[in-house]
Amino acid sequence: AKLSAQITLANDYVQLRAQDEAKRLLDATIVAYGKTLEITRNKFNAGVSAKSQVLTAQSTLQSAQAQAADLARTRAVLEHAIAVLTGRPPSRLTIAPLANFALVAPEIPVGLPSSLLERRPDVASSERVMAAANAQIGVNLAGFFPDLSLSGSDGQTSSSLSRFFSAAGNSWSIGASIAQTIFDAGATQGRVNAARAVYAQDVAAYRQTVLPALQQVEDAIAAVRVLAVEEKLRVEASKEADQAEAIANNQFQAGTVDYTTLVVAQATALSARTTAVQTTTLRLQSTINLISALGGGWKRTAG
Repeated sequence: AKLSAQITLANDYVQLRAQDEAKRLLDATIVAYGKTLEITRNKFNAGVSAKSQVLTAQSTLQSAQAQAADLARTRAVLEHAIAVLTGRPPSRLTIAPLANFALVAPEIPVGLPSSLLERRPDVASSERVMAAANAQIGVNLAGFFPDLSLSGSDGQTSSSLSRFFSAAGNSWSIGASIAQTIFDAGATQGRVNAARAVYAQDVAAYRQTVLPALQQVEDAIAAVRVLAVEEKLRVEASKEADQAEAIANNQFQAGTVDYTTLVVAQATALSARTTAVQTTTLRLQSTINLISALGGGWKRTAG
């Protein structure tokens, strides 16, 4: 339960910071859209731009403003969830936005030991069940042996135990209770066989618990590795889209390109920025998933 709450809290916090970064980028875009609308209106008033371009610029600005409002709503929901997870009333917790998306994922050490999986609640529970089933075999095997006292008076072994081992032939004539223990029409053997069958079943269940756990770890490691590469490419693509937007904006103001060229450049730049933030968020969440799959992360060792 503690691990689950920690993982949920970490995911909520990463998403909240992703909302902050998306809002910051969108706010900057809204400012640019506002300037574009002003330029388009001036051109329309000067008779060099169509009314439709003014309406399009205004619609684009309002759509971005609506998107920013929705981001604020989502952030509030995440902030309230974090408050509850930390044991506070939602109205008593305020998390100030960061100036930039500065979250850094922990470095994953090379060669994580599979023994870390033993801390997972599902693996640990399945292992305990398997161990209990193994012990139950021993309990039922003990049913083959008579319940005799090994402690005699004056430090001597019990006389009944001596007579038990000195009985002639195969008659086991110490008493009816011992005979019933040995000759019970196969009931004891049946219980032993049943215990062994339960143990085999629990071993299979344990295996089916460990294998998906290993898969989750491998999936998370692969996701972190691939997303790290993708993140670099997305950031570079975003920078290039920003440059293209700046060039298109200058050309639009100079009257060398039409409004459609600028709109396409602005939309491409905003999409590239948003995708870069989403990729970074996915990489951070994949690291959180790895920590969850390992049952609580890892500890660095000296040397």
